[in-house]
Amino acid sequence: MLLRAFLFVSCCLGLLPVSAQVLPLPAMQTANVSVSGLSSGGYMAVQFDVAYSASVMGAGVVAGGPYYCAQGSVAKATTICSCTGTPYSCQVAPGGTGVNSLIRQTDQNAANGTVDPTAGLANHRIWMLSGTADTVVPQAVMNDLQTYYRHYISTANIFYKQDLPAQHAMPTDSYGNSCGKLGSPYINNCGYDAAGELLKWIYGSLNNRASAGPAGRFIEFDQSEFLPDPTAHGMAASGYLYVPPGCDSNSGQGCRLHVVFHGCLQDAGTIGDTYLRHAGYNAWADSNRIVLLYPQAAPIYPMTNPNACWDWFNYDDAHYAQKAGHQMAAVKQMVDRLTGGAAPPPPPTQCFTSSNRDHVLAGRAHDSLFRALANGSNQNMGLDNIFIHTTLKRTGPNFYVVGSCP
Repeated sequence: MLLRAFLFVSCCLGLLPVSAQVLPLPAMQTANVSVSGLSSGGYMAVQFDVAYSASVMGAGVVAGGPYYCAQGSVAKATTICSCTGTPYSCQVAPGGTGVNSLIRQTDQNAANGTVDPTAGLANHRIWMLSGTADTVVPQAVMNDLQTYYRHYISTANIFYKQDLPAQHAMPTDSYGNSCGKLGSPYINNCGYDAAGELLKWIYGSLNNRASAGPAGRFIEFDQSEFLPDPTAHGMAASGYLYVPPGCDSNSGQGCRLHVVFHGCLQDAGTIGDTYLRHAGYNAWADSNRIVLLYPQAAPIYPMTNPNACWDWFNYDDAHYAQKAGHQMAAVKQMVDRLTGGAAPPPPPTQCFTSSNRDHVLAGRAHDSLFRALANGSNQNMGLDNIFIHTTLKRTGPNFYVVGSCP
C-alpha cells in the first residue's frame, strides 16, 4: 500500500460529494499547527515537521520512517524503508535505514537553509504507532524513526505505541477492516482511536470527541493555486478542508490547525470520501475547534506514482524533502493561508494541451457517455481517448473552457 511502484491502478471511484463546488482555500487565522499521516503520509508528516520545524508544534506518525530515509532512491524506499518492492526484495533490518547518516543530512540541510534550524524541533510533541502485524513498514523502520527523533527531542516528548496487533492501516475503534487485515481502504478497526490519541498527545488535554455525526463543513478547494498543474507533480486538482463549529464565523481565531496526510491509495480519487470521514479526526475537531487540512495526492501513470503516494522518494522532485520541494512548498502555502489571514489572489489563467483521456485523468475534464466534457463549462471536447488532443484554458477554480492562451 505504501508504494507498490509496480502496480498499475486503473480503477477509481470518483470524487467525493462533500461540497457543491470547488472554492479557493479561505484565508483564516488559526494557530498551533501540527501534522500527521499514515504510510507515505507518515513520511510526508516527518518531512514537513523537520523542514518547517519553526512553524509546526508536533507530528503524529503511523507506519512511517525517519527523515530522508529513501535518500532519493526508489530502491531504498521499497527495500530498506519499506517492504513494497518486488517479492523477496525486502531488506528491512534493525538500524537498516542508517539513522546517523540521515541525521548528518538533516544537519547539513539545516546549515544550508533548505530546512529550518533543527533547534526548532526541541519542543515538538511526537506521537508514533507501529502495528506488530505491519508487513509493509515493519517495526524496525519505526524504531529507527524513534532513534532519529531522540537525537533532537527529549524522550519525554515522544510517545511510541508498538503493541497494537495492527496491519498497515490507520487504526480506529469503530470503523474499518479487521485489525490484522491488509487491504483497502487501509483503515482498520483495532479498538484503538489513533487519531484521537495523537491529537491528545500533541495538544494536551482535549474535550471528549463529539458523539454525533460531523457538525462542521467540508470545503473542496483548488490546489492548483498553490502548485500549477498539480497532477503533473503527484497532487490532485482539489484538496479538502474541514471547518468545525466555532471556526467559521471568526476566521478561525482561537482554533488550531492540523494537517492530515493520507497514505497511498487513500486519496479521494481512489476511495472517495472514506478517509476524510472515517479516519477518526473529525469528531475530535468538532469538540476542540481544530481545523483539519486534508491535502490530496494523485497518481501519475503509468509507473511514476500510480498509487497516489506523497513524494518521499523523489518521484517528482529532487528537493522533495526540503522547503523548496514542490509538494512541501504547496502544502506550506496552504498552511500559511490558514494561519496568516492572507486573502486568496484571483486564480491565474492557465492552458493545458493534452489528450482528452489525460485531461480526464488530471481532473480538468470528466467523461460522459464516452465523451470528454470540460469541467465547469461542460464544453464537449470529443471522444474520451488518447488520440484527440484539446487545449483547455483554466479561468477559475476547476473551471475550464476549450480554447488557447496567447
